[in-house]
Amino acid sequence: MKNKNMMWRWLVLAGLCVWSFMLAWPLNEKLPLGIDLAGGYRFVLDVDYDALPLEEGQSEPTAEQRRVAQDQALEVLRNRIDGAGTREATVYKEPGTGHIVFEIPGVGDEERQQLEDLIKRPAYLEFRFLHEDNDVLAARLFAEGISPPGYNIVTVQGRQYFQRDSDFVRPEGVSDEEYQNRIANTGRVSSQYEMMLSRTTVENFGDFFEPNFVNVRIQLEGTAVRRARPDQDEFGRLQVALSLTSEGAQRFYNITRDNIGRRLGIVMDDTLYSAPTIQGAIAGGNAVITGSFTFEEVSSLSNALNSGSLPVPVQILMQQQVQPSLGAESVASGINAALAGIAVVVVFMLIYYRVSGVIVNLALVLDALLLPLGMMLAAGFLGIFATGGGAGTGNINMLPTLTLPGIAGLVLTIGMAVDANVLIFERIREEQKSGKRFVTAIQSGYEKVFSTIFDANITTLLVAVILFMQGSGPIRGFAVMLTAGILVSMYTALVFTRMGFDLLAAYSPIKTLKMMSILPDDLKIDFLSKRKIAFGISAVLLVGTLVNMGLKGSDVLGIDFTGGTTMRFSLTSDEETRPSESDIRSVLAADVSEAVIQYQRGLTGEGAGLDTLQVNVAAEFSEVTRTRLLEAFGEEHGFQVIHLEEIGPQVGAQMRNRGIRAIVFALIGIVIYVTFRFEFGFAMGTITALAHDVLLTVGIYTLFGRQLSLPIVAALLTIVGYSANDTIVVFDRIREDLKLLKGKPYKDIANISINQTLSRTLLTSVTTLLTVLMLLIFGGGAINDFAFALFIGVLVGTYSSIFVATPVMLLWHKDEKTAKA
Repeated sequence: MKNKNMMWRWLVLAGLCVWSFMLAWPLNEKLPLGIDLAGGYRFVLDVDYDALPLEEGQSEPTAEQRRVAQDQALEVLRNRIDGAGTREATVYKEPGTGHIVFEIPGVGDEERQQLEDLIKRPAYLEFRFLHEDNDVLAARLFAEGISPPGYNIVTVQGRQYFQRDSDFVRPEGVSDEEYQNRIANTGRVSSQYEMMLSRTTVENFGDFFEPNFVNVRIQLEGTAVRRARPDQDEFGRLQVALSLTSEGAQRFYNITRDNIGRRLGIVMDDTLYSAPTIQGAIAGGNAVITGSFTFEEVSSLSNALNSGSLPVPVQILMQQQVQPSLGAESVASGINAALAGIAVVVVFMLIYYRVSGVIVNLALVLDALLLPLGMMLAAGFLGIFATGGGAGTGNINMLPTLTLPGIAGLVLTIGMAVDANVLIFERIREEQKSGKRFVTAIQSGYEKVFSTIFDANITTLLVAVILFMQGSGPIRGFAVMLTAGILVSMYTALVFTRMGFDLLAAYSPIKTLKMMSILPDDLKIDFLSKRKIAFGISAVLLVGTLVNMGLKGSDVLGIDFTGGTTMRFSLTSDEETRPSESDIRSVLAADVSEAVIQYQRGLTGEGAGLDTLQVNVAAEFSEVTRTRLLEAFGEEHGFQVIHLEEIGPQVGAQMRNRGIRAIVFALIGIVIYVTFRFEFGFAMGTITALAHDVLLTVGIYTLFGRQLSLPIVAALLTIVGYSANDTIVVFDRIREDLKLLKGKPYKDIANISINQTLSRTLLTSVTTLLTVLMLLIFGGGAINDFAFALFIGVLVGTYSSIFVATPVMLLWHKDEKTAKA
């Protein structure tokens, strides 16, 4: 029976590996890259809710009116981007802000103005007839292999469609209008009809497009629509209920009376949304559009109809541009950091744990193989908490988008994946020293360490959920990767390594596991006697660094929190011939009141060793700064914009508030969990240590002249999870020792527990610091800042789990001299 159970566990593992491999292969097709890796644009848009019409006596729009307006604006933007010939875009509502975000990967600088014009253009809704032989004409296109520019013909479930060509780039110099004309002329049958595409979603396969031949004559304009809403008929079938203005109702009656049996197309921004067949004359100004609709299709059509009668202005609050070349460099540096991180951890584990190191290294390989499956499960799980989209790709055959912070999360996962294995191995070592046989020591080690691993990973998972809920875009990518790493590493640590040890026990002559030791077995350091010295050191560091922050004021905040523009320029000249800071300031002096100018060193790719110039200015000086520098240095020094990030003051304030909320929510959540799993005194020790770690990390980080940004908030939350993990390991051992060492003084038991877990604490810190160090060496820009904050945080968190958390917990039990029997 035991052999049969083991066989099933190996079969399940094999099945999971195959599933994960199929999810990721081929990688270039299944793993979409964010704009920070692929290059492209990211826009954050604000809907002008003040422009909404209000009813008599209403002072401001209701929450429902805001939601509907946001949905309408999103529908218009998605429609325009699909029709503009740009690459596949992601459009979603940003949770908690009322903003709309759209990201277009792989586009360059020359398309920026076109995209902005696309956003600001008003919407036009029209009703037009389809050709009476529309289906025949559409079938002829497929039969003759004719497709519009930027699309390919594909067959899905026995039916032919057009699909966007992901490699298509609109020819240089071709305007939006000219590109739309080329699509309209595809298979043209006469001057009275143009070809239009309608989107259709095939379940489990994604979005495709169908051709339709639409009359150029407008029968009814969108201003005739008073309101459209999703509805159901008496049989529960979904439909769209339509109400018209008095003038529109009369016109609509005449159209439907004289054209029974014809299909009337609903067109917005040169895209066909629906083409219902006229069943009879419709009088009274109320109509329904029927069909085999899903709820999403009914909502989309309602939004399209409402957008024609209710145009909602939008404003660009934030934009980010990354050149594809910079994205490729980021991918290269991320891969180098990941490979270097894996290499140092593998070597370290082999040297230190020997045979057990072989098993944990196999587990690391398995972590990498199962990560695509983990990413899919993580995106699905975190999607539960998403109110605005952007959780994944919307296609079960695609993995969630990989971002630069996501790669940082991957590298961090390598270090953290070792933690559970270190806990297990150190516990097995203790069980062997107590005289237990090989098999019994393994069994006992896994059983005793399970609760510790579970509690530690739950706190980190809680941090990931809060990051996902409060973050957006790349930060969500980091949360997905962190969650995936937790899920996969828990499985490999608790299941796979146990299967490996079971094989060793059953089929090898090994009777004991030999491991190195960095600490003596009888370690008895009285850590808690030095707690007053530690409190003094912490107080001095906290006060000193916070005073430094106070003196610097808002200078410690990056543009993520204050608003402004960051531009990075590549240049061809070297350090001796490049323009100096004073040269750049003199060019900007007449137009720009204040600018932060800094050269940065490239590390990887073709630009290795070459400098880039970073310039920070207020948002209102963005365009003039860009223009002046390109005019002055573009030709002589090869200046080219490779990264642009513009954030309005409103978004900066919102990001700052959300960052603070995220950290506070994480601290509260961990306190509640620790109180539930342990007791309130342990929770007080944990929250004090975490607050200490966050404040001291921020203080030391800004002491080095670096600015706080959104990625640093992600780093701080990661530190909160890591430090809570460290503290819980110590507290779990104290809880266990309180049961075993009844009658001993509380302080002595706490000291014993700290000494027992010290080896694990140091080993985990070393492996995590090694991987973070790889990020520091190979990561540039925001990732370097992220890694630097994390490096500080890991050191501070290791210190606080010993010298802050436990002493504070003991204060809660100061009246209890001994452990209760």
